[in-house]
Amino acid sequence: MAITLQELLNRLRENRRYAALRDIFTAMNEADTAALFDELPEAELPVMFRLLPKDLASDVFAHMESDSQELLIKGFSDAELKEVLDELYVDDTADLIEEMPANVVKRILANTEPEKRNVINEILKYPEDSAGSLMTIEYISLRPKMSVSEAIKRIRRTITDTETIYTCYVTDDNRHLLGYISLRTLLLAKPDSLISDIMEDTVICVHTSDDKEDVAKKMSHYSFVAIPVVDAENRLVGIVTFDDAIDVMQDEATEDIKMMAAIAPNEESYFKTSDFKHARTRIVWLLILMLSAAITGGIISGYEASFSAVPMLVSFIPMLMGTGGNCGSQSSTLVIRGMAIDEIKPGDFFKVIWVEFRVSLLLSTALALINGLRILIMYRDPMLALVISLSIVGIVIMSEMIGCILPMLAKRLHCDPAVMAAPLITTIVDACSILIYFNIACHLMVIG
Repeated sequence: MAITLQELLNRLRENRRYAALRDIFTAMNEADTAALFDELPEAELPVMFRLLPKDLASDVFAHMESDSQELLIKGFSDAELKEVLDELYVDDTADLIEEMPANVVKRILANTEPEKRNVINEILKYPEDSAGSLMTIEYISLRPKMSVSEAIKRIRRTITDTETIYTCYVTDDNRHLLGYISLRTLLLAKPDSLISDIMEDTVICVHTSDDKEDVAKKMSHYSFVAIPVVDAENRLVGIVTFDDAIDVMQDEATEDIKMMAAIAPNEESYFKTSDFKHARTRIVWLLILMLSAAITGGIISGYEASFSAVPMLVSFIPMLMGTGGNCGSQSSTLVIRGMAIDEIKPGDFFKVIWVEFRVSLLLSTALALINGLRILIMYRDPMLALVISLSIVGIVIMSEMIGCILPMLAKRLHCDPAVMAAPLITTIVDACSILIYFNIACHLMVIG
């Protein structure tokens, strides 16, 4: 019977076959090894980590969860900590410091080389959501008067200290960004060709103060492996690599999903968040939505005379409110997604409204006809069928308009559009649906 990798590792650990474990870890991808280490019992994590070869240990460490990293740091001697930190890229070390408590940060900085420590401090000065806080300074810089052979020699000398070599950046003596050149171009060029003759001088870059979400979007749009970061004087100060951009996009998507579900953003993972914290991130919005739902209850109570005259009207309230909420949620989800990927721009306000209005006409007509026929067949009441059909038309159009307008309005007010998502929109739509429904019923059936 075949056993899983996890079962094999458990058996090897129990039998203390550390040489075999070391061979398995060495053959694995560092991200997979880190995922395995994150699941280990606290007492065994330092033992397993010490089995890793020095050049692999730092890569695995960089991929581990912050809780596991903190546990290892507390168990490291200063010499062991320095070995790991020396192999970490600058941006990974800066990210590590941001995640650790103050006493651990002191140890990290105390065991970091002075030059690297100065760079980390500079990165940490940038705003948390800026390109400056995301960048690394470990890139390859070339000069325009270098020959291709000189450039390749420089790459070979500095390759161990750089995070990516696929794109090299061309700067002058004052670090002003002049252009870039790919490794492929260098390898295919003649050895005596000058960099200035074969480089690309049209450079797409970002500034240190740019929002990191905008940086990630730009990298995705241009399919960049890395993007240069310049200061106000167009001096190259670092690069943002695709792995950091992916992390940003994942964090932003997670935050939006939570906000769309009326949950306060929380950086911790699901299983590592305490029950109390789970409840705290949800309770505020639940209270707001619960209290706002009382408005709907107040509106319904104002139409008691209608209930008395035509009791059948009450039975259609859940269906109409549900239809309105679903339409509003669909519209808001599509608009929020469109804005997130820059498909919908602020200037598209009226264009989006026009699209959603046309869609709402088609949807409302189809839904009204189907429900009108159903009610006519079931209850043989043409007036009731007409009331429900007209109500559906009004509610669907209203819901679609609210669903597309509120997220775009939030964007214009510099709020996160995800706030105007399903729970809030559903609550607003519910109240409006009741008003539309009973106003139509009162006028057509002459009640109330």
